[in-house]
Amino acid sequence: MEVKVVSMQGRKVDTVELPASIFEAPINVDLMHQAYVRQMANARLGTHKTKTRSEVSGGGRKPWRQKGTGRARQGSTRSPVWVGGGKVHTPRPRDYTKKMPLKMRRAALRSALSAKAAEDGIVVVKELAFEEPKTRRMAEVLQKLAGDASALILLPPQKDENYRRVELSARNLPYAKTLHVNYLNIRDLLAYDKVILPLQALDAIVEHLG
Repeated sequence: MEVKVVSMQGRKVDTVELPASIFEAPINVDLMHQAYVRQMANARLGTHKTKTRSEVSGGGRKPWRQKGTGRARQGSTRSPVWVGGGKVHTPRPRDYTKKMPLKMRRAALRSALSAKAAEDGIVVVKELAFEEPKTRRMAEVLQKLAGDASALILLPPQKDENYRRVELSARNLPYAKTLHVNYLNIRDLLAYDKVILPLQALDAIVEHLG
């Protein structure tokens, strides 16, 4: 797939061939859904907890004798039917982690990138260069590159001062997010309308997923 390479002003400066193995892979919706569910499940802490009758304070003796009072028999004031008693069948700490083979996770990423490419959602930019962090400047650049659509800005794995300025410029924009290629994930790919891809980041994607 051949796409145009644009400048930060949105003007075409060149063309580039996107690898078919990554950007024209079969679009498997079920696989993307499985990868998304796995990621969301793995993000859960699972620390929710309530106390059972053995953990709440109080109790320890029968509130009244077994027979002769006319009232229902009770063994403890910490029974679940009493105010202040323990809870039954409520959340306990658990691990929500789901496993998924690495090949399937990468196939899901290729599928998501292919879906973006098919919808004209991949914007290849020659370079992103900022002399200083400037949110207004980033907003202007994104308006020219992606219009009113939300944008995921992919950066090369290696961190340098320029890309640090790019991150600082975009972090206050609610419709944009920067992400290093080695942290590419299905949730962010599906959450944003456009993927802004500098040429250096494209090489890193090819190395990572190719």
